[in-house]
Amino acid sequence: MRIAAVGDLHCNASAQGTFESLFAAMSRAADAIVLAGDLTDLGLPEEAQVLARELRAASPTPVLAVLGNHDFESGAVDKVRTILEESSVTVLDGTSHVVGDVGFAGVKGLGGGFGQRALQPWGEDIMKRLVHETVAEALKLETALARLRTPTRVAVLHYAPVRETVEGEPPEIFPFLGSSRLEEPLVRYSVAVTVHGHAHHGSPEGRTQSGAPVYNVCYPLLRAASPEQPFRVIDLGLADGREAGQNAAATAEAEEKSRA
Repeated sequence: MRIAAVGDLHCNASAQGTFESLFAAMSRAADAIVLAGDLTDLGLPEEAQVLARELRAASPTPVLAVLGNHDFESGAVDKVRTILEESSVTVLDGTSHVVGDVGFAGVKGLGGGFGQRALQPWGEDIMKRLVHETVAEALKLETALARLRTPTRVAVLHYAPVRETVEGEPPEIFPFLGSSRLEEPLVRYSVAVTVHGHAHHGSPEGRTQSGAPVYNVCYPLLRAASPEQPFRVIDLGLADGREAGQNAAATAEAEEKSRA
């Protein structure tokens, strides 16, 4: 299977005709389309309606998506989600979906930083709530992955699960771009490939601790690198993806044995 992935389209109310050719090209290139959040600019229902009309060009290729922080901006996220789902988009939020023999699991995610410099649930209540919300997103992702029994798993996020793919952004904003807490389920459940958005000026590729590829599929980033194809095509049958999944599986098995 091949998937075509892009995020951060920031579709606004005047974008009619902007993305039709993009979705048509993605449909021709892949067996499934993945959208990695910030689908709308201000989280307005009218923006979602424009995007839904543009997505007609993707038919009959299945479209899966997660929402991003911009989609929450106006407090109308439920309406945005409904409009997209009524246009046959599968919106993942702690849920999973199977296409062929590939399982997709997705969440928005949240920030908090990476590694030893990640925020801890200590101090003011507001800081504790932020960390707890990030942990909750990671647990939602873990639950969605645990439901899958497919030989290949793909994770879809908006926020980054590894530091590598936010490199290029100002270091001061790294904690707002993702969290390494989101990486833990990816390793535990042998995810072959992860895609995310959010870091417009980050790096296109990274790896989890188990060696599985992580791709930053922000539209502005991909368009700057390749204007003729501003989306990433991932062939899940390539050796790199198989080896990454096998490495992740071996790591997860070793961790399971150590816990036992």
